[in-house]
Amino acid sequence: MSFPDLLPQFSGWIGDVRGSLIPNHPLARAVWFRVGGPAQLYFEPADEADLALFLKNLPADIKVTVIGLGSNLLIRDGGIDGVVIKLPAKAFGGVEVLDGNRVRAGAGLPDVKIATAAAKAGIDGLEFFRGIPGAVGGALYMNAGCYGTEAKERVVSLRGVTRQGQIIELTNADMAYQYRKSNGPEGVVFTSAVFEGLSGDSEEILAKMREITERRESTQPTNTRTGGSTFKNPDGQSAWQLVDEAGCRGLRIGDAQVSEMHTNFLVNLDAASAHDIETLGETVRSKVREKHGVELVWEIRRLGHFAPGREVKEFLDGDMFAGVA
Repeated sequence: MSFPDLLPQFSGWIGDVRGSLIPNHPLARAVWFRVGGPAQLYFEPADEADLALFLKNLPADIKVTVIGLGSNLLIRDGGIDGVVIKLPAKAFGGVEVLDGNRVRAGAGLPDVKIATAAAKAGIDGLEFFRGIPGAVGGALYMNAGCYGTEAKERVVSLRGVTRQGQIIELTNADMAYQYRKSNGPEGVVFTSAVFEGLSGDSEEILAKMREITERRESTQPTNTRTGGSTFKNPDGQSAWQLVDEAGCRGLRIGDAQVSEMHTNFLVNLDAASAHDIETLGETVRSKVREKHGVELVWEIRRLGHFAPGREVKEFLDGDMFAGVA
């Protein structure tokens, strides 16, 4: 599947853009599931000023989607229309230790690197980022967290570019964070943020990071094609336990499977499609609702269009479970 090329519409100003612009760019390699269709126009800005220039001139009716490292993302088989922006680590992956147990990190920086930089500087409280397999921008957007700490507890300020191309500064309060969700100004592309931790001992912090790594590798399918935690934990309950008790451990649709190791992870065994993965997820939601009366909410972001004739219904009807193994 391909989309009409957008670039000819931008002939009056696109030559001033310094970043990479690719029409109908395949996105499967950009996400950990390794599935999904193309981006109508894929853009990697050269720097923040380049991003601001692009957004300022981009017609308001063209949709903008921002992706990070692709660890918590499912792109549907029909692809994403409009512009897909990815902030490359080369331009947006800087990290700087500041006074007051603070760290400034670019939105394209992998989370593990902010944890490492803070630990080496003796800044405690940011080691939880070691357990989040994404980039800083995604953590800001989704209020990512693990092992008892969330991004909102450490964010001091954020910097970003509005849909109109204005560079702005935001505070933690501006984001109105909730569990795995932010409610900041719509359309802002985050470019960096400042985090604050506590004074600590480098060796002790690094030891905690090693414990986090060992715990992840022993309990989660970290070396597979997965999207991380699939569903949000309902209040007072664990999603994985609800899924397990509903009999979904190892459940398969095509090459998509509920992980045998951790039942809140879906994995692509080899040749699964986005349709297979999302259908499996909806099947799990239906079975959990039937067993427990609980409606699980997707934590994984699902973006783009279904392939024609391959739509996925929310909460599949019971007679559609045929062929589920």
